[in-house]
Amino acid sequence: MLALERKNRILEKLHANGRVYVGELAREFAVSEETIRRDLEKLDKEGIATKSYGGAVFNENAGIDLPFNVRQKHNVAGKQRIAALATELISDGDHLFLDASSTAVYIAKAIKEKKNLTVITNSIEILIELSDVSDWNIISSGGQLREGYLALMGAGAISRLSDFQVEKAFVSCKALSLENGIMEGNEEIALTKQVMMDHAVKTYLTADSSKFGKYALSRVCALNRVSGIITDERPSDAWTDYFGRNGMELYCP
Repeated sequence: MLALERKNRILEKLHANGRVYVGELAREFAVSEETIRRDLEKLDKEGIATKSYGGAVFNENAGIDLPFNVRQKHNVAGKQRIAALATELISDGDHLFLDASSTAVYIAKAIKEKKNLTVITNSIEILIELSDVSDWNIISSGGQLREGYLALMGAGAISRLSDFQVEKAFVSCKALSLENGIMEGNEEIALTKQVMMDHAVKTYLTADSSKFGKYALSRVCALNRVSGIITDERPSDAWTDYFGRNGMELYCP
C-alpha cells in the first residue's frame, strides 16, 4: 500500500470514529508502529489530528480541507436525504450548476431520471457519474485540477462558468453561521461558488446539519444571498426564524 493511500485510509477512520490507535493501524496496514507514528505526526503538523498517547484524535476544525474521498463517505444518509429533496426542485429541461461537493455527487446520482437537463460543473466525479446519460448536455468548467479535490478550479474555471446563465445552482459549503454567512475552506473554492451563484436565477445551499454554527477560512457570501437551504435535519428555531425573516425556503425531512 502506498503511503498516500494509507494516509487517506487513516483520514477516513479519523473522520468516522474521531480517533485512531497506533497498534490497530499497524496491524491493519501490516506496517511498523513507528511508520504509523510518523503518519500521525504528519497529520498533526497539518492540523488534521492531534497526537495523543497511543494514537491520535481528529481535529474538529471546520477550516480543514479533507480529501474528496474522505468527505464523500461522511454522513452518506444525510447527503442522500438532501439529494432526494433537491430532486423535487429540478424540472425536466432545467439548466443547472452543480458544484464540486460530495453532496452534489449524490444529487447527480438522484436526478438521472430527469429529461433533457443541462448540467454545468467543475466536479470530475460528477462528469464521470453522468457520462452514461444520453439525452443531457453535460458541460465541464475546465480549469486546473487540484490534488485531492477531484475539482477543476482557478481562473480558467471561473471564466468558463461566467459564460453561462442557469435557472438553478446547487452549492454546498464547509460551514455556515448566522453572523458570518456561508464559508469555505479556501478562497479558490469560495470564488468558484460565488460565480455559480452570480449566474443563477436561484441558488440552493445544500448543507447537512454538521455544518450549522461552524466557521471556516473564506467567506462565500451572506446567508440571505441564497434562495433556499436544503438540509438533512430540521435546524433550531434561531435558524428557522432567520430563514423566515429573510424570505428563504427551508427544505428538510
